Amino acid sequence: MVKLTINDQKVTVPEGTTIMQAAREVGIEIPHLCYLKDINDIGACRVCIVELEGMEKLVTACNTPAEEGMVIYTNSPRVRATRKINVQLILSDHDGKCATCVRSGNCSLQTIANDLGILEIPYELIAERNRWDKRFPMIREASKCIKCMRCIQVCDKIQDMQVWNVSGSGFRTTVEVSGNIPIQGADCSLCGQCITHCPVGALRARDDVDKVFEALADPEKITMVQIAPAVRTAWGEGIGLGKEESTTGKLVSALRQVGFDYIFDTVYTADLTIMEEGSEFLEKFQNKNDNKWPMFTSCCPGWLRFVRSQYPEFVEYLSTAKSPQQMFGAMSKTYIARKLGLDPEKIFCVSIMPCVSKKFECDVRQVNDTGMEKDVDLVLTTRELSRMIRADRIKAEDLKDETFDEMFGQGTGAGLIFGASGGVMEAALRSAYYLITGKNSKPDAFKRVRGPKGWKSSVFEIEGVPVHVAVVSGLGNARKLLEPIKSGQVSYDFVEIMACPGGCAGGGGQPIQDGADMAADRGKILYGLDSVADSRFSHENPAVQMTYEEYLGKPLSKRSHELLHTSLEQWEIE
Repeated sequence: MVKLTINDQKVTVPEGTTIMQAAREVGIEIPHLCYLKDINDIGACRVCIVELEGMEKLVTACNTPAEEGMVIYTNSPRVRATRKINVQLILSDHDGKCATCVRSGNCSLQTIANDLGILEIPYELIAERNRWDKRFPMIREASKCIKCMRCIQVCDKIQDMQVWNVSGSGFRTTVEVSGNIPIQGADCSLCGQCITHCPVGALRARDDVDKVFEALADPEKITMVQIAPAVRTAWGEGIGLGKEESTTGKLVSALRQVGFDYIFDTVYTADLTIMEEGSEFLEKFQNKNDNKWPMFTSCCPGWLRFVRSQYPEFVEYLSTAKSPQQMFGAMSKTYIARKLGLDPEKIFCVSIMPCVSKKFECDVRQVNDTGMEKDVDLVLTTRELSRMIRADRIKAEDLKDETFDEMFGQGTGAGLIFGASGGVMEAALRSAYYLITGKNSKPDAFKRVRGPKGWKSSVFEIEGVPVHVAVVSGLGNARKLLEPIKSGQVSYDFVEIMACPGGCAGGGGQPIQDGADMAADRGKILYGLDSVADSRFSHENPAVQMTYEEYLGKPLSKRSHELLHTSLEQWEIE
């Protein structure tokens, strides 16, 4: 153990603890911009400087180990003056038009500058400019980049994709797409983790809120919105509602006030996905020697972009089932339209997703099979949802619980847990057990696939037959799994992969809590909702049963294949 003094407070910490971590032990928060625990501790921003007694130079708290007998001051006159100068220098290379920045009010740089009382910048403004295709689902604003290198480190260390790189030196230092190529050619998965880890507004998702408002204002359009499972875990964060207050019913109420004609739950088609994907797995499993293994889930477009660019040899191993988002789009302009007596050509289908890559997915030509221009017309992230609610000045504290519109707002606990890592696998195994045995398993029989661990493996027996499964979240972990599968070191029957660490709950479109990993806590909310759901098995969803009885016939039917399945090998990724 190491004993030191910080701002006249004695503190004892394990050897190897940084000054920043030691300060937190006694409730002292040292401001910082670039630091991310275990990911980025390069001291690039120089905002976390502190004074060490007996040393002439100030030191960075994020990467300087605490040592025996140190006497440290985090807010001495020297520290205050130098920290202010450092932040002013950062601001001189930063577009400070906060009123038009997507991160205004939730920006670490803005907060620190305000806290330091910076009202003027005594240096020449030299903010960098760049050219970017604003049609791409992810947008980089070079003029806002503070060169903290978080995006590079997250993409390298967590996702193992190396999309970003640093170039130049001195004031010409910049972050760019590796190889100085357009982002469309960079094999970016659109996971959005660089966005959620950026401390400022240099990276963001393309904003499509105005397009939604245009559709809502068009008397010729029928607006239909679906809400993904993970959205309900986080939507309240952006409008000031706590976990207990931000119920799904209040979200429905807010969307009604915004003006949507029909409000449905993506959990309906998550259950439909389980019926199709689960049936596909069983059909292959019962003819194991005629198929290639493992079968991979296919509901995460970030994972699909990854496997297409990094491991194309595994594309044929993917389930052909569309994602719940796209299944809902297909149903919205066929069966749902017919059931509700609506003109499908007038339906404008909006998805609210925790994801950036879903904006890409809805534009893939090969996934739109209803005969309309697009099955899902537009995707909003959870962050865009919050901005839309705030734009209409809807008072969060006045919202009352309301229910989804009838029939297609029905879902089960199995569909809800799609938003957590392991949820798709668990839901599929619950229904696979039923389809094989004719009876339900215990709802929590397959809970070993839950949890925040990046790569989980398990074996379950169904009627005495072992089923080897793996669950992975985060593309770095996906690569760690695929390499040994490729070499034959490990083998599985069924594998779930989600691009974002922790699954959709930690998606790139979720609200940003700088420096905090919220995926695990959000995932627990979904499992809590599952535990109290009226039904916890996808095959028991009345809306899904009705859909098959009245329209699709059965899982893997000809019509199911036409509307609910896709050839991933034919997808146009760029």
